[in-house]
Amino acid sequence: MINSPDFIYSYVLIPFLIFIARISDVTIGTLRIVFVSKGYKILAPLFGFFEVLIWLIAMSKIMQNLDNWVYYIAYASGFAAGNYVGLILEEKIALGHINLRIITKKDGSKLIKRLSAEGYGVTQIEATGSRGKVHIIYCTIKRKEYKDVIPIIFDYNPKAFYTIEDVRFSNREGTSYKFTQKKNFLSLFRIGK
Repeated sequence: MINSPDFIYSYVLIPFLIFIARISDVTIGTLRIVFVSKGYKILAPLFGFFEVLIWLIAMSKIMQNLDNWVYYIAYASGFAAGNYVGLILEEKIALGHINLRIITKKDGSKLIKRLSAEGYGVTQIEATGSRGKVHIIYCTIKRKEYKDVIPIIFDYNPKAFYTIEDVRFSNREGTSYKFTQKKNFLSLFRIGK
C-alpha cells in the first residue's frame, strides 16, 4: 500500500506541492509588504496577484481533501518556512534607506570625521539628556550599508546608543559620494514620490 501510486500521490507528492506553494506565496507576500511600505505602486499589486493565485491553488487542493491531515501539516509547515525565506530575502534585498540616530556622551567630532571620510553624510546636534550633555548624530544611509557603519560606531564608542528608523522617502539622497542618484531595476516600478 505504501508503494502504491495513490499513496505516493496523496501522501507525498501533493503535500510536497502544497508545502512549496505555501513557501512561495508567503515569501511573495512578505516581499509585497516591503514593496508597499517603500512605495512601489506597480510591483506591490503584481506580487499580490501571484501571492493570492498561488494561495488559491494550494487551498483548493486542501478543500478537495479535508480528510487528509498530511495536507494540513504541509500547509502549516510551508507557511512557517515561507515566513523565514521571505525575511531572509528581504534582508538580502535591503531596499531603501535608514536613519541612524547615534547618542553619545563623548564629543562626536571624531565619529563625524570618520563617517565623513567613509563618504557618509552626517549631522550633529548638542543636547541635554537626563545624565547631562550628549551629542546626537544623524546619518541617513542605504540599508545595505548598515553593517559597514555599525563597526565604525563601536570603534569610536562601544557604549554609544543608537536607533534605526526606516526612511520611506527623502527629497534627495545626500551630498556625499556614497549617495548617488543611480537608478536600479526596482526603481522602474515606482510611481511618483
